[in-house]
Amino acid sequence: MAFNPDPLDPDDERPPYEQVASSLGAAIRTKKLAPGEKIPSHQKLTELYGFARATIQRALRELEDEGLVVSRKGSGVYVRNRTERPAGLRPYVEQAFAAERVTIDFAGFSSETLHGALQEPLDKIRVGRLTPGSIRIRILVPDMSVPHAAPVRREDGADDERLRTRMNGIMLGYARSIRDSINELQQLELVPETTVEVRVHSGTAFFKLYVINDADVFFGYYPVKPNKVVAQGQAIEIYDLLGKDTVLFHHSVNEGESSSGAQQVQQAQMWFESVWDSIARDFDLDAQ
Repeated sequence: MAFNPDPLDPDDERPPYEQVASSLGAAIRTKKLAPGEKIPSHQKLTELYGFARATIQRALRELEDEGLVVSRKGSGVYVRNRTERPAGLRPYVEQAFAAERVTIDFAGFSSETLHGALQEPLDKIRVGRLTPGSIRIRILVPDMSVPHAAPVRREDGADDERLRTRMNGIMLGYARSIRDSINELQQLELVPETTVEVRVHSGTAFFKLYVINDADVFFGYYPVKPNKVVAQGQAIEIYDLLGKDTVLFHHSVNEGESSSGAQQVQQAQMWFESVWDSIARDFDLDAQ
């Protein structure tokens, strides 16, 4: 079947190469261009998008840098034939907001990465370039009022309430910002329905999980590493859960109903719902 890209947004102010890269990237993520499939030739892409050959070449280099395509000398450019490779969260989050109903479930340590990934799609909603009908975000994080395996003092591995208070403050900051930004969209009548819920549990978060629109899952581990932080005015050497550079692995229902990816999505949904509906407790962001 011939590849026909979705029309580009005439109001998109990004450079042409970014628009083409975004369009092709979306086609790859939704399997319109399947793993192992050859990307249309430079000449064909020039005809499809109406941009110069140099623009197409730069767009393909962007996709190669993202790990979505691979160039084979003398043969052409192909969609990378590895469905469970490290992946970037942000493009999938932005793509999710093109749907009528947006749902994002997050389980992890602080929601910092989610907070960052939401900024661009929310900006596009504010200027009218994305128009979802509803947004629901659920955030599942550890209850920092009780001791955890980490963070702990490095010298003796002991719990320290100062560390938990510090972590609680970080989590509150990101969760409140997400809630306020999402709810503002409804108040401005840009999105008819918005919901942000936060629940806590007593377990230590050794991994982060994102379930996006019931179709895509991202999963990664928090490594435990030595770190030095300031808590209540004192520098403390600790063992910390560091997730900023965590490698995320992507699984999608678009790989087929019986595929490993579809099963990973199903199991991730099952795990999240089981915790959310059982041992997780409602958390009032404004009562802290």
